[in-house]
Amino acid sequence: MQIDSDLVAMIITNVGWACFIIAGVGSIYTLAAAILVRRFFRHEIADPQEFPPVSILKPLHGDEFGLAKNLEALCLLDYPGPFQIVFGVQDPYDPAIQHVENLRRAFPHIDICLVVDVREHGANRKVSNLINLMREVRHDLLVLADSDIGIDRAYLRQIVAELVKPEIGLVTCLYRGRPTTGLWPRLSAMAIEYSFMPSVVLGLSIGLARPCFGSTMVLRRAVLQEIGGFEAFADHLADDNAIGEAVRHRGYKVSIPPMAVTHLCSEQSLRELLIHEMRWARTIRAIAGRGFAGTIITHPFPFALLGAAAMGLSVPTAGAVAAVLGCRLILGRLVDEALGGKTAGWWLMPVRDMLSFAVFCASFFVGSVTWRGRRFHVRADGMLLPVEEH
Repeated sequence: MQIDSDLVAMIITNVGWACFIIAGVGSIYTLAAAILVRRFFRHEIADPQEFPPVSILKPLHGDEFGLAKNLEALCLLDYPGPFQIVFGVQDPYDPAIQHVENLRRAFPHIDICLVVDVREHGANRKVSNLINLMREVRHDLLVLADSDIGIDRAYLRQIVAELVKPEIGLVTCLYRGRPTTGLWPRLSAMAIEYSFMPSVVLGLSIGLARPCFGSTMVLRRAVLQEIGGFEAFADHLADDNAIGEAVRHRGYKVSIPPMAVTHLCSEQSLRELLIHEMRWARTIRAIAGRGFAGTIITHPFPFALLGAAAMGLSVPTAGAVAAVLGCRLILGRLVDEALGGKTAGWWLMPVRDMLSFAVFCASFFVGSVTWRGRRFHVRADGMLLPVEEH
């Protein structure tokens, strides 16, 4: 069968135009997100009028990089009210225990509790840990935060200021990347600051995003009981999002104050980075459902390159690629200004964008994820099923 070369050329040209259209829409999206991020963090949080007692829940797993510093920050909080810190591990020999004991000796005036309990209540081990440590919680206001989250001294004041509002049932926080030294941590932090955070802020602004993050969740014990306790989320991959949705379903609002905690990025290899980001992408896909495909517009630079490849390199196509990259660099600059720091040099932006696009495409063909050394199948509803090892 003879192939019509004119038809092939027309198809390739149309594909090129389609790629440039996606890149153009994505560039507009990029600039809008950049402006909204800068506007979001300009707001200030007023100090609360009351400082109720707080229990801070901190599930731990292993001696993560930077763990000692993250845990010490909890003991240095500037909060006039009483607060309790409840740490939990599921392994009696977990090296994180030593960090907790060090804190007890260094800060004897802080109410610190450690729960060691091997029981598992579902596929999500973090939630199992939370279920176990609830027996030691003494206060009605609960603060949950992942172990790799860094905070400043005003953290507790700021999140409590939001929760004391009567219509608020849960407070959650955006987070920024805090890379350790090396290429892979910087690329990891860039994904958070130049892709994830702008997308969330824009989604919030137009009413399409309903997020809740494990970086921080603050709620009252009564609200937690209303939604079934942590037990109701023991098999969820995105337990944080599921908790947020359950709180909204009960008629409460979820507040996201204009502040950002830090997520420590310490990946030591490309493989470790890809495993982490693939789990992240599968989590977002499970949350967004069919809408996940729409996030294709958040990858304008790869589509600009595809468009140039299809239509041939010329002054117009090269100019279009440069313009799209320029939009991405503007976003990086404005996000850096909003957050008060620079994550990486501009030359890494194209590398980061191509890597993000590869992860996005691969997420449609991956049905399982690796989490804390275990493999799980992810069902369409976001529930986890452990993979049997042979």
